[in-house]
Amino acid sequence: MKLVECVPNFSEGRDEKKIKAIASEVESIKGVRILDIHSGRTTNRTVITFIGELEKVKEAAFKAIKKAIRVIDMRFHKGVHPRIGAVDVCPFVPLKNTTMEECVQIARELGKKIGEELELPVYLYAEAAIFPERRNLENIRRGEYEGLQQKLNDPKWSPDFGPAKFDPKSGAIIIGARDFLIAYNINLDTTDKKIAHEIALNIRESGRYKRNEKGRILRNEKNEPIRIPGKLKYVKAIGWYIDEYKKAQVSINLINYKKTPLHVIFEEVKKEAKEFGVKVTGSEIIGLVPKDAILTAGRFYMTQQGKESNDERQMIQTAIEYLGLNDTLPFIPEKKIIEYQLNFDKI
Repeated sequence: MKLVECVPNFSEGRDEKKIKAIASEVESIKGVRILDIHSGRTTNRTVITFIGELEKVKEAAFKAIKKAIRVIDMRFHKGVHPRIGAVDVCPFVPLKNTTMEECVQIARELGKKIGEELELPVYLYAEAAIFPERRNLENIRRGEYEGLQQKLNDPKWSPDFGPAKFDPKSGAIIIGARDFLIAYNINLDTTDKKIAHEIALNIRESGRYKRNEKGRILRNEKNEPIRIPGKLKYVKAIGWYIDEYKKAQVSINLINYKKTPLHVIFEEVKKEAKEFGVKVTGSEIIGLVPKDAILTAGRFYMTQQGKESNDERQMIQTAIEYLGLNDTLPFIPEKKIIEYQLNFDKI
């Protein structure tokens, strides 16, 4: 069995009826199983994680995308999360007996089908990107939905599939193939999103633009903006305020948890928060997380306590406690750790 994970992000996090309608399209494909659905009101976004065999997952993704562009109208969409369309991004992740090359192939096949049949502009990113400058999701998403019409008028940003035509209702879609990514948010005991964003700028790999005393961005001899790198590699981050939690968050995409572990990020944000006179109250994981990422954090905090144990459950509970993973929503290992969810007999 060639298993692949698909994690489409839909620009709807408030209307349960619409969310269920989209999820039901995924569930309608035999051989595909939804592992997690996470919706946020303030972000106005829903992330659906599902798995199955290559062709089945591609079919489920197409049906969900088709439904989403029917029920979501971007002309009325407001939310703090960056987005470019009704279906913002749809990545494929290799799991069992599946290669990255196979995920690239189905990403491109899906993109072509959406462009031709749904007549939407489609951009390919990450490993599926055809153009090097489109490997980075942020490059494609820059300007977001509000700047998409102008972007489509630029020949440099002609879509990989579909018409270079602005669809005000649905926007555009970004499809790709990538390794496992951890969506990780760290909660602060403040409502000031400016503090969260400053911390994000300090820790994220891309850092911030270098500016002069008047606040203007400085440029090099090639007229490229000069950046001051952040502290942590493989980390993308922004800051925002989540109304349902009444807290500001440092919202992070961790693209290599083996080289930059969760506990390293958490401890660095704690240091940064202290500099701003605020505290970290805990954190949350959006979607699923590899077991090894949690075990590494648990092992680190147990060592700090002078304890040693190879007991998996004890290490996981230690990670949950010290990372504050129950701060906003319950972290249930059986539901949040991907290895515990991958019961192949139920697919």
